[in-house]
Amino acid sequence: MKKGELLYQGKAKSVYRTDAPQELVVEFRDDITAFDGGKKAVLGGKGTCNARVSAFFFELLEKAGIRTHYLGMISLSTMRVRFLSMIPLEVIVRNVAAGSLVQRYPFQQGQPLDPPILVMDYKDDARHDPMINDEIIMALGLVTAGELSEIRRMALSVNRLLCKHLKGKGITLVDFKLEFGKDEAGVVMVGDEISMDSMRLWDAGSGQSLDKDVYRFDKGDVMEAYRRVAERITGDAGGRSR
Repeated sequence: MKKGELLYQGKAKSVYRTDAPQELVVEFRDDITAFDGGKKAVLGGKGTCNARVSAFFFELLEKAGIRTHYLGMISLSTMRVRFLSMIPLEVIVRNVAAGSLVQRYPFQQGQPLDPPILVMDYKDDARHDPMINDEIIMALGLVTAGELSEIRRMALSVNRLLCKHLKGKGITLVDFKLEFGKDEAGVVMVGDEISMDSMRLWDAGSGQSLDKDVYRFDKGDVMEAYRRVAERITGDAGGRSR
């Protein structure tokens, strides 16, 4: 596969076209940001950690019959994926009250949420990704009613799988973000990434943060936390190319 022109550059990933029309290359960079880009740094090895964890979770989902854009790893920080027409929604599943949910609503920090709360934000940096409801989603024509139902079903299925795996590793899945897209046949799939940048993870015993909150709130050595949790999640101490 030959990497082509840069298609998109986000806060921590770069997406390139390839010589295969329906395939892309995603490079996980070492950049880290917080507070809508107000806090930035470059941390050696971060891209590799996020790529390892994302690949592991995508493979877990595929084995369970949940379609994703993942096709394989080219290097420790570079992923081969299907081309998807991305849906401009961030789908957030919350199992425990934390972050903005506690700031905006009268929940207690650490309060279990059963059943989980599923919320959606409209992806628009200029508007700071506002929360969106079904009526606005339909009025904007972002997806059909059937596709929206499928996205909800898939998000909750992913949540059950991840919670089960992480519980077995002594990790609480507090909340996480998913993004979805459609392939050329119109099939809805999980895209983007599933990593410490897009999840809130707590050690089940100590309650210690094992995710991007370590960076957001200066809770310690970010890369030590990322390496440690990547090893726990994947069961792989050194990382490997697939």
